[in-house]
Amino acid sequence: MIEKSSAFCCLFSLLLLLFSASLQAQDAEKKEHVYKPLILKLNEEGTHYIRLITWHQIRMTSNNLDAENAKFQLTPSIRRSRIMAYAQISPKFLILTHFGVNNLTPENLTSLGSNGNSAQLFLHGAFGEIKLNDKLYIGGGLHYWKGLTRRASQSTLNLMTMDQSKPYAHWHSLGISDQFARHLGFYAKGQIGKLDYRIAINSPLRNNLNEGEDYGLKNSGLVYNGVSQLDLSGQATGNMIIEGYVRHNFWDQESTKLPYQVGTYLGKKKVLGLGAGFFSHPNGMYRTETRAHSHINHFAVDAYLDTPVPGGSFNAYAAFMKFDYGENYVSRWAGTGNNIHVQMGYY
Repeated sequence: MIEKSSAFCCLFSLLLLLFSASLQAQDAEKKEHVYKPLILKLNEEGTHYIRLITWHQIRMTSNNLDAENAKFQLTPSIRRSRIMAYAQISPKFLILTHFGVNNLTPENLTSLGSNGNSAQLFLHGAFGEIKLNDKLYIGGGLHYWKGLTRRASQSTLNLMTMDQSKPYAHWHSLGISDQFARHLGFYAKGQIGKLDYRIAINSPLRNNLNEGEDYGLKNSGLVYNGVSQLDLSGQATGNMIIEGYVRHNFWDQESTKLPYQVGTYLGKKKVLGLGAGFFSHPNGMYRTETRAHSHINHFAVDAYLDTPVPGGSFNAYAAFMKFDYGENYVSRWAGTGNNIHVQMGYY
C-alpha cells in the first residue's frame, strides 16, 4: 500500500508539474502578444524619452460586380504605411515627426520606385511644442491640431469604421488648403478641468489651384483659390486660416498629448464628450467675374460615446456641420449647406 501510495503521489506530482509548465507556457505566449510601446528612455526616471510608432493597413478588395458578365477579381493594396516618432526631450519640450505612404496599389507601383506617378513617401506631420503651464501648450510646424469636429483630427490607428467616412466632410479642406489634412501654422492647446481645447492659426496651401474649382453645378461663380489672387487694390490676401475645437469630458478624461482622436477604445475607457468647433478662412473664396474675395466659415457640434457594456463595448458618434463657402458652392468633399454624420458600433 505504501509503495502504491508513493507511486500515485509521484504520478500526481508529475501531472501537476506538467500542468503548471503548460500554464506558464501559455502565460509566456500571451505576454509575447501583449503590445508594449517602443520607448527609448533618455533618463533614469523615464520622463525624457523617444517613442516610435509604426503601422501598416493592408487590404484586399474585389472589383465592382454590377457590370454585366464581370469576372471576379481581387486586388491587394496598402492603404497606409506610416512611421511616427515623438520625443519628450524635457518636461516642457516635445518634438514629433510623422511620415509615410498612402494608397499603394498595383496600378501605381513603379519598376524602380522612382519613376511614374506612384504613391510617394511624404511628411504627415513635423512640429515642436512647449509647455507654458499645466493648462497651456503652444506649438508650430506641419500639424494636425484641427478645428471643427473630433473626426477632423481622426487617428487612423483605431478607426471604428473601416476608414474615414467618404465624402471627407470632416476633412473638408483635404488637398485643397492643406497637405493631407495638415496645415503649416501655430497652435495652442490644453485642458482646464474636464474641458479641453485646441486653436490654430495656419497658412493655406498655395500650389494646388485646380483643386479649388467648383465640384457642384458649376454655377456658383466661386473658386477656392483666394490666397493666389490679389484683391481689388492689388494686395495679397487670404493667407490666414483660423480653426478651433473645444470639448467637455463628462466621464474619463481623454489625452491631449497628441492631436490624434481615438476612434474607439474597445471598452477600455468610459468616455462621453460633447464638442463644438469652427473653421474660418477670410477671403479664401474668389469670384472670377468680379475679382472679389469672400469668406469661408464653417461651424459644428458633435458628441462621442465609448463605454463598456455587458459582453463588450458600445461606441457612437454624431456630428452636425454647417458649411458656408458661398451660395451654391460645392467643394471636393463638402459644400455650402448642412451635413449630419451618425455612426454606431458594438464590440
